[in-house]
Amino acid sequence: MTYSSSPLPPLTFFTTTTHTPRVSLSLITSQHSLSPSSSSSSSSSSSSLRLSAVTRGGIVPLLSRRSFINSPPHIICVTSTRSSSLSKVTAMAEIVKDDKKEEKEECSHSRTFIDARNEQDLLLGIRKEAESGRLPSNLAIGLEELYHSYKTAVFQSGQPRAEEIVLSNMAATFDRILADVEESFVFLPHHKAIRVPFDYYTFGQNYIRPLVDFRNSYVGNILLFKEIELQLQQGHNVVLMSNHQSEADPAVIALLLEATNQNIAENLTYIAGDRVITDPLSKPFSMGRNLICVYSKKHMHDNPELVDMKRKANTRSLKEMALLLRSGSQLIWIAPSGGRDRPDPHTEEWHPASFDSSAVDNMRRLVQHSGAPGHIYPLSILCHDIMPPPAQVEKEIGEKRVISFSGTGISVAPEINFSDIAAGCKDPEEAKDAYSQVLYNSVAEQYNVLKTAILAKQGLEASIPNVDLGFGLRFCNSKSTVQLSSSPISACVLSETVISRCPLVILLQQRQTLNQAENCHNGLIPGVYARCRLNSWFLGYLVNAWLKLV
Repeated sequence: MTYSSSPLPPLTFFTTTTHTPRVSLSLITSQHSLSPSSSSSSSSSSSSLRLSAVTRGGIVPLLSRRSFINSPPHIICVTSTRSSSLSKVTAMAEIVKDDKKEEKEECSHSRTFIDARNEQDLLLGIRKEAESGRLPSNLAIGLEELYHSYKTAVFQSGQPRAEEIVLSNMAATFDRILADVEESFVFLPHHKAIRVPFDYYTFGQNYIRPLVDFRNSYVGNILLFKEIELQLQQGHNVVLMSNHQSEADPAVIALLLEATNQNIAENLTYIAGDRVITDPLSKPFSMGRNLICVYSKKHMHDNPELVDMKRKANTRSLKEMALLLRSGSQLIWIAPSGGRDRPDPHTEEWHPASFDSSAVDNMRRLVQHSGAPGHIYPLSILCHDIMPPPAQVEKEIGEKRVISFSGTGISVAPEINFSDIAAGCKDPEEAKDAYSQVLYNSVAEQYNVLKTAILAKQGLEASIPNVDLGFGLRFCNSKSTVQLSSSPISACVLSETVISRCPLVILLQQRQTLNQAENCHNGLIPGVYARCRLNSWFLGYLVNAWLKLV
């Protein structure tokens, strides 16, 4: 993958986690708007190249090439032994030469949106870039529509800092879109999320975060995500056969799992259609995800002249995926329907689109022949109101974006083994269709539970034996206690840091009032109320975490 976007000065992002989800331990205050992963990524990149420079104040560290570019000229100070001085001076000279090139490239990028200080600056900036010819007129119109739709959605959330959030996130979005117009990024068949010099993953998370009603969001069967994590740690491959609701699916999955299952949130690889890697409004968000890029069957024949090229590209992508699976410990998300769900034209009811049994079988075979143990789980997503697709499948790139503030949900069901299904079938073709149907039925069942919980406002009462929504977490903005029933620690207060490290925190909406307790460790206030019903595994984990804290 070649990355050609120019480095940019730091941008400020805002989040809206005044109320975080029942299902995720997202951070509550705006000071934590960047995810822990973003800080760790930046720290790792900064440690990759450490220099010293002589300034008027003495010798100071240059934390990274990025900071070197944005600092006044310095004289490089070589602190090594004399025997290696010459080689190190030569290396430093090459770095300075390269940095001057990057500085020149950075200066060529328009700062119109970075420098915007209010809504008027943003909208005038769109017109300015369009008039200059740097921004195509149709894209300029799309950006204005996107701004107003996003603003309306964020204001629906009731977030007190909504105006600030909209300005910050939209300035970052417009800047990244413009940067790609100036120098188009080309996705390879296997694309790895870009975290430096610009963190596209955190950018995408912070863009979608204000659109999620966390007070009305749920995760079904959350214990199974821990099971998946353990399988990945053992070198196994895991595939999530899922429905597909909107362009926001990857961000919604990551937002609902970012605290309890951060490895899944950040390392999931998505099988992505060509539209999300070619549409100017989608590309910056796709750049922050791990992708295997393919052409969907739904758009394979949009242009007859390109059919052969698309088929060859898909063959290359399948080879890349086979190589990826051979390495083990891979988590793959795929929508076997080949596209996004759409409402029934007569009833306007949403339901998962049917699975293509051939797509399911191809994925199953890749996993089976990877050489590593493999597992296939059915996953269901509900988030269509945030970014609903057009009513009909469109051939042309550039669909209109309509954005809303809404509750969301994901749910995973137990692994479904192909051999168990095939045992009752007469031939391989029947087994292939039967296996696909069983996976689809599970996704549809989970979807109906999420729909009842979120859209019908039934909450935890929507749970059924196969889909338990009770394992989640509810948040409030005040002091918190974690009551451990039948625990040697009858009532204690844990910091938000400790809870966020735990792979699971279980909320039970019980009628009893929460026990109050004073903070027991250096004044740390978690900011979360939770009543936990703990199985023996989680109780042991949480007790160990608590003991490490105190």
